[in-house]
Amino acid sequence: MFPRFACAERALAATLVAAVLVSLGACGGRPTGVLLPIADAAPVAGTSRVDMLVATTRKSATDRGVLFSGERGEAVTYTDLAVSIPPDATRQPGTVQWPERLPGNPATDFVALRADLVDRSKVAAWTGKAVHGRGKRHVLVFVHGFNNKFEDAVFRFAQIVHDSGAEVAPVLFTWPSRGSVLAYGYDRESTNFSRNGLETLLRDLARDPNVGEVTVLAHSMGNWLTLESLRQMAIRDKRVAPKIRNVILAAPDVDMDLARGAFHDMGKDRPRLTLMVSGDDQALAVSRLVWGDSVRLGAIDPNAEPYRSELERENIGVLNLTSVKSDDALNHGKFASGDVVALLGKRLADGQPISDGQIGIGDRLVSTAAGAASTVATGAALAVAAPVALIDPQTRETYGDHLSNVGSGFKDTVGSTADLAAAPLRAVTGGR
Repeated sequence: MFPRFACAERALAATLVAAVLVSLGACGGRPTGVLLPIADAAPVAGTSRVDMLVATTRKSATDRGVLFSGERGEAVTYTDLAVSIPPDATRQPGTVQWPERLPGNPATDFVALRADLVDRSKVAAWTGKAVHGRGKRHVLVFVHGFNNKFEDAVFRFAQIVHDSGAEVAPVLFTWPSRGSVLAYGYDRESTNFSRNGLETLLRDLARDPNVGEVTVLAHSMGNWLTLESLRQMAIRDKRVAPKIRNVILAAPDVDMDLARGAFHDMGKDRPRLTLMVSGDDQALAVSRLVWGDSVRLGAIDPNAEPYRSELERENIGVLNLTSVKSDDALNHGKFASGDVVALLGKRLADGQPISDGQIGIGDRLVSTAAGAASTVATGAALAVAAPVALIDPQTRETYGDHLSNVGSGFKDTVGSTADLAAAPLRAVTGGR
């Protein structure tokens, strides 16, 4: 074996051992079934409630507290869901507080209050009730990123809606993600699988007389799904529906060339686009290596050419979060921090563009979304996941199962994945 590969193998082996030890020493993780509604919960002073409509291309789960799995369903399913959020005095903005045991405690935990299936024909009745009394009749659609279970997407969106303070009707579109850092390839294909579903949802909302305007917020891999769905709509209908006025692309894990094509195909009458970038996003650094050094849209330097001229020419607003501090070791979830979503809520409420020119963000932003990337090959995925498992409890939950399925094949991939593992490892070690 070449010396370089031998060193890489020893380093990764040590990391694997550390990850397994952390996994063995960790507690059992959060309980399964957190979305089972709490029956007859007494009101708790200071709690807040977020009522949302959830549209999903996931397969239904047998567990009522899980609702939907990471597998692919046969059609889009709709759910009327309500989430209770603990009092602001007991929660740091930008965070989701998971129950340690079931049932959760509304005084300290995010808990579900309602989860009722809704027929597509009844969606207009839901929007009519949700926008009642709101002048703009504004709907916010959130499309989550890679490595999200159904409950991850639900609670994260509830946090974003609450912390933003935006007067919107919240609609979550959640696609089949297996909620594992090792399932990058499956998740990527699931976004392609879900393009028609998201396009249908957006078209239905645009045609709904109850709805005045629609904003789409997408994160990470969800940006690929969003851009593809809007591109399809523009090709079918000759333009994106006029009610879809704002599209916010947060840390997009999208090839720059493919993004250019989507912008072009959406045409001149496309929605106002805002790009949230961060040059220190370690998850996108890994993704770039996975895709053969393909520049990721969310990691560009908007002040460097050719990007600066392109963004100006395309009239795309930019929110550059590179210099903003974050407690997220991978710097991939800054968009969900309290200060950022509060900014988004204010700008959306005022109908103003979201850009670097008129914002004042505090130096410290707190985030808990620790997305990451891996390769389709299981061995390479493990090389990436090992250091991530040190900081991400959810990864520790799934890491052991994947590790046991690899066997001796992992050794053959070590040399080719050593560089790939370095980006998240730097996030853990602080660049050492």
